[in-house]
Amino acid sequence: MTVHFIGAGPGAADLITLRGRDLIAASPVCLYAGSLIPEALLAHCPQGARIVNTASLSLDEIAAEFKAAHDAGQDVARLHSGDLSIWSAMGEQLRRLRALGIPFTVTPGVPAFSAAAAALECELTLPGVAQSVILTRTPGRASAMPQPETLAAFAATGAVLAIHLSVHVLDKVVAELTPYYGADCPVAIVWRASWPEQRIVRATLATICGLLGPELERTALIVVGKTLDATHFDESRLYAGDYDRRYRPVGTSPRFPETG
Repeated sequence: MTVHFIGAGPGAADLITLRGRDLIAASPVCLYAGSLIPEALLAHCPQGARIVNTASLSLDEIAAEFKAAHDAGQDVARLHSGDLSIWSAMGEQLRRLRALGIPFTVTPGVPAFSAAAAALECELTLPGVAQSVILTRTPGRASAMPQPETLAAFAATGAVLAIHLSVHVLDKVVAELTPYYGADCPVAIVWRASWPEQRIVRATLATICGLLGPELERTALIVVGKTLDATHFDESRLYAGDYDRRYRPVGTSPRFPETG
């Protein structure tokens, strides 16, 4: 028996890995975060599967579900939205499983920031503009931010910021970022990225607060950075005609000469 933690993607039912889909289909028990997981994914569950919405369960109750499945010798598909590496609460569940001696696997998923970038038709890293993306959030009731991790500290780097779980304090986000990025810095709010009801609001730090309606709530992602509307940027050397690389040797003395 194994508990399979599966990143179910940002919302669209077809943005799940083949591995994740197959693990769902092979598991007689499915635990899913009902507030964020599209029900269409549950169609992959086998006939007669025990399907449990964990939205109202405590950690102890979720651990009890794992234990019951383990005792019955049944694999569990544990679905979380996006990717499991950030803000998934997977770590505390893995700690329980280790204590119980229950084996598990982890299957990554498409993260929300990737889905948002795709919706914006944007490469977040552009040569000469920004080469780093910082995934962060603001303090919330569920978990505080460590003292050194502030928006101001991240903004000082000039990197692109993908700010999760923070649209409800957008005015504070704008106030902290403006001194570093400038009032004309582009910003985008992507609400429910990849869902059928997806919405995008593009603006600048100076104008964004006046453009949001009450429906753009916690599932919205704030993206801030110069690459969002950059048109004048350096081209990568990767595809330059004179760039000598392993699979395209160039010049009389290439770094990686072709071998017969």
